[in-house]
Amino acid sequence: MEPKKISFVELAQAWKKLQNGSEDAIGNYLYKGLRIQVSKYHSSGTERYMRLYKKRREQGLCIRCGNKVRKINPHTEKLYRLCEYHREITDKM
Repeated sequence: MEPKKISFVELAQAWKKLQNGSEDAIGNYLYKGLRIQVSKYHSSGTERYMRLYKKRREQGLCIRCGNKVRKINPHTEKLYRLCEYHREITDKM
């Protein structure tokens, strides 16, 4: 995943989140040509995947491939977790 370009103000906000112990600061940042990676030390693969999936769901992306999800689930009235292609594959199994 490409690092997110941030300004000094956004960098200061990320630092404050880190000081408060918030997991919202986790990510890759690019500030003046420097890549800053904020991650948990010794986090398991499950934790990393859970954060990735949560972030993709919040952005309305497919949790498998990251493509934009366009269809809404009629029962929950929220976007589906998977794009049309991955929903088809999952239904055929």
